Amino acid sequence: MGLCGSKLTTNSPPREANLQNGRSSPSPARLPSPSPRGNKSGGGRDQPQQDKGEEEQEQKAEEEEKGLTKPWASPFFPFYSPSPAHSLFKKSPAGGGSNATTPRRFFKRPFPPPSPAKHIRAVLARRQGSVKPNGASIPEDGDTGGTGAGLDKRFGFSKHFSSNYELGEEVGRGHFGYTCSARFKKGELKGQQVAVKVIPKAKMTTAIAIEDVRREVKILKALTGHANLVQFYDAYEDDENVYIVMELCEGGELLDRILSRGGKYSEDDAKAVMVQILSVVAFCHLQGVVHRDLKPENFLFTTKDENSVLKAIDFGLSDFVKPDERLNDIVGSAYYVAPEVLHRSYTTEADVWSVGVIAYILLCGSRPFWARTESGIFRAVLKADPSFDEPPWPSLSFEAKDFVKRLLSKDPRRRMSAAQALSHPWIRNYNDTKVPLDVLLFKLMKAYMRSSPLRKAALRAMSKTLTVNELFYMEEQYALLEPSKSGFISLENIKLVLTKNATDAMKESRVNDLLVSLSALQYRKMDFDEFCAATLSIHQLEGLDRWEQHARCAYELFEKDGNRAIVIEELASELGLSPSVPVHAVLHDWIRHTDGKLSFLGFVKLVHGVSSRSLAKLH
Repeated sequence: MGLCGSKLTTNSPPREANLQNGRSSPSPARLPSPSPRGNKSGGGRDQPQQDKGEEEQEQKAEEEEKGLTKPWASPFFPFYSPSPAHSLFKKSPAGGGSNATTPRRFFKRPFPPPSPAKHIRAVLARRQGSVKPNGASIPEDGDTGGTGAGLDKRFGFSKHFSSNYELGEEVGRGHFGYTCSARFKKGELKGQQVAVKVIPKAKMTTAIAIEDVRREVKILKALTGHANLVQFYDAYEDDENVYIVMELCEGGELLDRILSRGGKYSEDDAKAVMVQILSVVAFCHLQGVVHRDLKPENFLFTTKDENSVLKAIDFGLSDFVKPDERLNDIVGSAYYVAPEVLHRSYTTEADVWSVGVIAYILLCGSRPFWARTESGIFRAVLKADPSFDEPPWPSLSFEAKDFVKRLLSKDPRRRMSAAQALSHPWIRNYNDTKVPLDVLLFKLMKAYMRSSPLRKAALRAMSKTLTVNELFYMEEQYALLEPSKSGFISLENIKLVLTKNATDAMKESRVNDLLVSLSALQYRKMDFDEFCAATLSIHQLEGLDRWEQHARCAYELFEKDGNRAIVIEELASELGLSPSVPVHAVLHDWIRHTDGKLSFLGFVKLVHGVSSRSLAKLH
C-alpha cells in the first residue's frame, strides 16, 4: 500500500507530589523566585489572593507580554526563569525548598482576551476550601466550605503504620503535606528504604480534597506491573495523618537532569526519556487512567546513574475515565495543560499534550508556551503556536520536529495517542522500542462497526492509500491481538488480549464496556485489510501535509469500487439522520448532479463521520 502518486496551578497541583529525593541545596542553575503571593507556610496550601498591589503587578506583567514594557528575562540562563503566579504552586518534588521550574519562552505578539485565569483561580480556591463567602462564583460538587468541620476523614486504611515502618527524615515538602524516608521494621523487606507521603487530615478541608486522597490511593493500588510506574506498597492512617508508602527514588527529578544539561538533550538522549514516558502513559490509558499532571517534576530516576530507569509519580490529580466519558474539572500545571482542559472537555489525549510539552523542552530547552501571568500562559496555550524556527530546531531532524508537532496538535482528535507516538519514525527504532496495546484502537473499531456500509467502503478505500510508516502502527497493533494462523481476528482475540493486559484499574474505568460495541465480531472475523479501515483515524490523517493527496487517491479508488448512484433520502437513511434534519438543504452538494453518485466533497464528509447534530449545526 502507498500513496497514489479544579485546581490548576502554574507549576504544580495543590496537593503534594511524591517528594522522594531530598536535596540539601538548590541546583546552581536555579534562580530565586519572585515573592510568592498568599500564605508562605511550607506544608499548607497557599491561599490564592489578589490584593490591589498584586493586581497592579499582574497588569504590569500583561503589559510586558503585549510589548508595552521591556520583558523581564533571566540574566544568567536564557532557557530558565522563575515561575509566575507562585501562589498556586507547590514546591519542587525534590524537596529542600527548591523552586526549580522548567524553562520559559517569550512571545513577541500579544494574545487577545478573554482568559480563563480568574475562573480557574476561583475553581482552585473552592476545591482547596480557601474561598471567602463571596470569593468564587462557581460551586463544585461535594464542596462543604473551608473549615473541614463535619467531614468524615476515615479512609478505612490500616492504622498500624508505626508498627511496620520506622519514619526517617523529611526529604520534601509540598502544599498539602510532606514526604519522609522510612524503613521496613519487619518481614522480608526489613531494613529496605521507602518513601512515605504524609498528608495531614487537617489540610483536608473539603469533601473534594478527601476524595482526591482516596482516589489517589485507589489508583496506585490498581495500577501495577509497569517498570516505569512508581511502586506502591500500602496506605495507612491515624487520627492526624494519611501515610502513602511507595518506592524510594533517589536519582532526582527529570527536571534536574534537564537543568544540569543546560536545558536540552541530544535527540538520542531525548528518545531514551520519551520511550519511558510514553510507555507508562500508554499503559495508564489502556487501564482507563488519565494522569492529568505530567511534567518533568513528576518523573523521578530510581538512581543517580545516567541510564537509570525513570518512574512516573504523583497520581494525586489522576482519575479513572470511562471509554465514552469526558472529564470537565480543571486540573494540572499551567505550562503543561492541554487546550481542551481549559475548555473543560477532555479525556486521555490531554496527557499526550503534556508529553509533547516535555518533548519540546527536552529538545530545545524552552517552554513552547510561556508568559509572566496565568492569563498569558492560558492565552498562549489556547492561541499560540510553538516556534520551530529558532535554534536549535533548524539543526534537528525532520522526524523530531514532526514528532513534537503531532503531540502538540491543539485538536485532540488529530493528536497522536501515546502508543502511536511510540510507533513514530523518530522513536520506533530506538533500542528495540516495543509498541504497547492502544486503547484508541477499540474506540475507532467501535465507530467503524456502527458505520453504514457506504462509509465502511469509503474507509476501506482510504486505508489503501496509507504509507509504510502509517501502516507500521496498525501492523504492530494487529500482531498484539494475536490473529489466527489464517490471519483473522474475532471478538475472542480482543477479549483475550484485554484480559492479558488488565489490572484492577481497568475494572473501575470499565474499559471492557467497549466489547459490547464490538459484539458483531462474535459472529464474523476481520482480516488485516478491514482492520486497517476500522482503526484509521481520519482526523489524524487530516492533520498531515499530504491529507489532500490521501483523500484524492482514496476517492479515485472509491469511484472504481464502492461509489454508486444514491438519492438524498437514501443517503440520509444510510447516515441515520433524524427527520428534523433538512436533508435536501444539507446533503445536496454531497451528490453529483450528473450521475447521482457521491461527490468528492460528500466522500470526504462521509469518511469523517456525521451526525444529525453536526449536520444541523452546519446548516
